[in-house]
Formats: sequence, structure tokens, C-alpha cells
Amino acid sequence: MPAGHVSRVRALYRHILLLHRALPPDLKALGDQYVKDEFRRHKAVGSDEAQRFLQEWEVYAAVLWQQTNENRQNSTGKVCFGAALPEEKLNDFRDEQIGQLQELMQEATKPNRQFSMTESRKPKC
Repeated sequence: MPAGHVSRVRALYRHILLLHRALPPDLKALGDQYVKDEFRRHKAVGSDEAQRFLQEWEVYAAVLWQQTNENRQNSTGKVCFGAALPEEKLNDFRDEQIGQLQELMQEATKPNRQFSMTESRKPKC
């Protein structure tokens, strides 16, 4: 694997985890775990799949960055993250990916989430 590719993957991975800091704590925990699992799962894929994987995660990072900025400027205090997937994009998914997406949606929307994190109110020195 070329060094440029590896550094691109690492930079994107770090960037996404940094963006997740703006998410509510339970979604941050869920998102961090999902990103870690997905990047680990795609370590040994072929060149074409790796390229598409990176492109999709770059789009995710751009959307999350935009939503984070919009939420900071929102005076109502209501935080909104996420986007609808167009049907044509869903049609491109394999059955395994649809199943993963369904599991992720169920986890993200259930009332008693598996991930329970509390934010510390003390400033870190």
C-alpha cells in the first residue's frame, strides 16, 4: 500500500474522530465505534473499493463539518445532525450494507442507547 494512501486514510480517520467531538455524547460514542470498526474492516480491501470507501467517508466528513458549523450558528439551540439517503444511493448498497445501515439506525434511535457517556463539566487543565 503506497505511503500517500496510508497517510490519507489516517488523516481522514483522525479528522472524523475530531468532528465527532461536536456530536452529543451518546452519538459520539456510537459514531466513534462505528468509524473504528469500518476503517478496521476495510484495511485489506482492493484498490477500487478502498478509493470508494475513502470518497464516501470524505463526503461524510464534509457534511458533518457543515452541520457542525450550522449548529453553532443556530440561535434556537436545537442541534441537528444527519441526512436522508436518496433511494438511488440505497440501490447501490449490497444486502450486507443495508443490514448494517438498519442496525446503525436502530442503535441511534432507540430510547435507551447502549452507549452512555457523561460529559465532565470541569475544565481540563
